[in-house]
Amino acid sequence: MAELSIGAPAPDFDLPRDGGGQVSLSAFAGKPVVLFFYPKDDTSGCTTESLAFTALAPEFQAADAVVIGMSPDSVKSHDKFIKKHSLGVILAADEDKSVLEAYGVWKEKSMYGKKYMGVERTTVLIGADGHIVRIWEKVKVAGHAEEVLQAVKAL
Repeated sequence: MAELSIGAPAPDFDLPRDGGGQVSLSAFAGKPVVLFFYPKDDTSGCTTESLAFTALAPEFQAADAVVIGMSPDSVKSHDKFIKKHSLGVILAADEDKSVLEAYGVWKEKSMYGKKYMGVERTTVLIGADGHIVRIWEKVKVAGHAEEVLQAVKAL
């Protein structure tokens, strides 16, 4: 499992995305990219986080930044999630968890005493040069999208 650090090059990826097609980090070279990793489509925290990024999408676009959400869910699941909540962010499907592992967010978690593997809610801000500018680990959803937007505007 990778350990990311500020200033390091962000691992590139090329994954299936909502609505068909592919999404890759290299396709957005020259723009800041907000990559938010979340555990599961249509669960309460993930829905709240995705809606918050969607609500601020025009401001991220005004700052020339791209917002990409990523989970191990399928494209079919992402499409249903977007349609149900009218989401306005790209959702990448990392079903084999290779990118989640490359970013170090596929971790052992525990709930009610049971250990399992899952996504630790994390956001990575990647600068226009492809290097990691900031990492938010163990994200608390309330106010998070606004905090990320402020960091993007400060670039």
